[in-house]
Amino acid sequence: MDDQQLLRYSRQILLPQIDIDGQQRLLESRVLIVGLGGLGAPVALYLAAAGVGTLVLADHDEVDLTNLQRQIIHQAADVGLPKVQSAANGIKALNPDVETLLLEQALAGQNLADAVADVDLVVDCCDNFATRQAVNAACVALRRPLVSGAAIRLEGQLSVFDSRREDSPCYQCLYGSGEETALSCSEAGVLGPLVGIIGSLQALEALKLLAGFGEPLVGRLLLVEALTSRFREMRVRRDPGCSCCGPAAE
Repeated sequence: MDDQQLLRYSRQILLPQIDIDGQQRLLESRVLIVGLGGLGAPVALYLAAAGVGTLVLADHDEVDLTNLQRQIIHQAADVGLPKVQSAANGIKALNPDVETLLLEQALAGQNLADAVADVDLVVDCCDNFATRQAVNAACVALRRPLVSGAAIRLEGQLSVFDSRREDSPCYQCLYGSGEETALSCSEAGVLGPLVGIIGSLQALEALKLLAGFGEPLVGRLLLVEALTSRFREMRVRRDPGCSCCGPAAE
């Protein structure tokens, strides 16, 4: 680290849980963010601000006027731009030292596997069940930790799935492999600060895993009820019969 980096990150370097060594790990880390919407926006900004060295940004959509109510990395002037480019512009304005790699595509198959293999950690900020399942399967196969979040209406949830740990469940252990039935934000609505809360918590969990401090949300599902400002936690166990991470899948 040079003097400018020591100054920029001084407030988190002061934390004994991070210190110089933890900050150096962040600078050397590569993170894949799947989706640059309401969740991906605060994730990208906070990870960039914290000094994560390389952010791989994946999203196939363009910025729409309806996004601006909650997707805080995008500006009014960005409407019509690819979300990955708009997000990269926001990251560069905040911290020009962070490298961004842009994947303007829906990740699937081999390109998903290649993207996951090339990073240290994946943050799932997408908005559909099929992509979440595919990202989870790739993370299990390649033993990459996955920070998964979701929000709809006034409810949000968050968990960490770390296939490097024998006791960790995967996304499929929790939600099964059935078809998606949940409504999208365009159908059901969502409150902007709620996705900000969930996305910020995803960034926090990612930093804990990358820098190696604290207790990640492995084996726990955090539920956020915005209407009453209540947080609840549920234990999540690994499913021995899971077709993704169980013995039958190996």
